[in-house]
Amino acid sequence: MRITVIGINYLPEPTGIAPYTTGAVDGLAEAGEQLMVITGYPHYPQWRIAEGYQGTTRREVINGTRVLRLRHPVPTDGSVVGRSLMEVGFGLRACWSSWFNAEVVLAITPALLSTAAVVAKARLSRQPVVVWVQDIYTLSAAETGLAAKAAGLIRRVESWTLRHATRVIVIHDRFAAFVSGTLGVDSERIDVVRNWTHLAETGAIATAEVRASHGWAEEETVVLHAGNMGAKQNLESVVRASALAAARGSRVRFVLLGDGHRRNALEAMGGNANLQFIDPLPEAEFAAALASADVLLVNELPGMTEMSVPSKLTSYFNTGLPVLAAVDAGSVTAAEVAAAGGGLRVDPDEPAALLAAAEQLGSDAGLAGRLGAAGLLYRRETLAAPAAIRALRGSLHRATGAGR
Repeated sequence: MRITVIGINYLPEPTGIAPYTTGAVDGLAEAGEQLMVITGYPHYPQWRIAEGYQGTTRREVINGTRVLRLRHPVPTDGSVVGRSLMEVGFGLRACWSSWFNAEVVLAITPALLSTAAVVAKARLSRQPVVVWVQDIYTLSAAETGLAAKAAGLIRRVESWTLRHATRVIVIHDRFAAFVSGTLGVDSERIDVVRNWTHLAETGAIATAEVRASHGWAEEETVVLHAGNMGAKQNLESVVRASALAAARGSRVRFVLLGDGHRRNALEAMGGNANLQFIDPLPEAEFAAALASADVLLVNELPGMTEMSVPSKLTSYFNTGLPVLAAVDAGSVTAAEVAAAGGGLRVDPDEPAALLAAAEQLGSDAGLAGRLGAAGLLYRRETLAAPAAIRALRGSLHRATGAGR
């Protein structure tokens, strides 16, 4: 089947949605489908076009699949206006491009506005289109305190986009309930496909050498947060926890690995010996850094309960290390960590509680080992790629039958 995939994030972006889009394309191609990708210029999580990517259009072949890259604006401040301009710019260019006689189009949101444009074009051309929802904008707008008028507009756009898609793929059962009950999508057109661990299982890694290369002492408890440094990660709380650790002489070191709009502000809050920033790493070095830490951290704003399932969790469970989740008790993230049995939860924006939980995991090897082993088992039994690829493929094939 000829499938054109349209999404703004793709390899070589190391984190976020790109690994899943790339993994889906590779898996579908291995299953015998014919793939073409229309994507943006690499920009995440640094939020600037990667070095070496010049011009306005670029054609590549990645893992045997043809990739058309379209340059677009990249916001420097993370504002709603800046992101909207980026999404609209990419969406218009994607719609003006050839879709290579695809039998079905797979559009990924984020980005919502570009996906809305793709769905509109598909409707006009009577072409089947499947929307793969990684984050729900309506929930994000509500949970991050966006103005009521703007939040209402986002909800209408998102509802229209998903209701007019041939099928909708979501990454969690709670997403499915919201998309159906609140955004008005027929539940029979919704498929749940869990994100999978895109990293290979961690083999033998010289953790002592990796730790030494990053300046981590053997006696330290390294608590590592990987990925985007944006508003919804609320990493200011982690910086405050590191300052508290430094004041107490704690052996906990908080490491923020990645980049994002908030990184400069976080660094400006003031450094201390218990806080470290590391730039994004290539995949092999990234996996080695994760495996060489002691605790892996997911941190969220208070009040975030439904908007997303952090993609970092799939990589975290892959390491066999315990997860520390500073998230609301009723959040999707808390439910996922509980389902895996792979970590501890503390309330968000509570630096003292965060530090205490980190110290507990660092001092209790038995507890840390049990939690890490449970997370790894969950990765093997629930978050394996082959089942997800089969489910994605099934949804795309059902869309061709319904959409013609």
